[in-house]
Amino acid sequence: MSVETIEKRSTSRRLAPRYRVLLHNDDYNSMEYVVKVLMTTVTSISQPQAVSIMMEAHHNGLALVISCAQEHAEFYCETLTNHGLISTIEPDE
Repeated sequence: MSVETIEKRSTSRRLAPRYRVLLHNDDYNSMEYVVKVLMTTVTSISQPQAVSIMMEAHHNGLALVISCAQEHAEFYCETLTNHGLISTIEPDE
């Protein structure tokens, strides 16, 4: 009697690396405008969250908008920039 060994390859799913979308303070846009753009760009952000993000950027010079997959982060960053805001992305380590 022979025994046959079947090797099963392990398949592990790797999560896509996440990126942080950052909002930088500027001296040009009104606070109301920044809140409006945040809410229309990242639709999952509520008005209180948008106000909090805007205030953090206003006081600290920088605020985290959202952490997400690179493709989404690039889209959000580009959209915020196209609306006159200063935004960058960086790897979320």
